[in-house]
Amino acid sequence: MLEMRPNCECCDKDLPPEATDALICSFECTFCAACAKDVLHDQCPNCGGELVRRPRRPADKLANNPASIKRIFNPALRNKNT
Repeated sequence: MLEMRPNCECCDKDLPPEATDALICSFECTFCAACAKDVLHDQCPNCGGELVRRPRRPADKLANNPASIKRIFNPALRNKNT
């Protein structure tokens, strides 16, 4: 089951489970669409994998399968990939 991480690792934008602009790699590194495109060039800076749209979890499933609350933020990513 996906962790559904709550934020963009690059800019710290909130990405709730219903976000349509969340992208992930196969390791679930999570980024907003703007950072994925403009900063990371659609490639995960951690593993080198492609970034794809994160599926949304239905609201009725969140009660028993909540999204993660652990934030991962690495502001150095903004400078590393420009």
